Amino acid sequence: MTNDITPATVLDLILGQQIVEAAEPVTTTTDLFGLGLDSMAMMQLLLHIEERFGIEVAPGEMTRDRFATAQALAAFLGDKAGH
Repeated sequence: MTNDITPATVLDLILGQQIVEAAEPVTTTTDLFGLGLDSMAMMQLLLHIEERFGIEVAPGEMTRDRFATAQALAAFLGDKAGH
């Protein structure tokens, strides 16, 4: 289930679940906080991450660096999943 953690799949999840609203094209290196990712959106995103990838993220692991971009988040989730 976790073998599909890539920056692209993470970005698809973020945009598909409307975690952030983007008026312009978004890439895997776009600053998610610049698009409006806030603490409420991060909690919503965590629920979708657990559902989609089967990975639980503890509140203490929710750092700005790890959630800054889809690329950073995919790397963190991949490490957590042991990939």
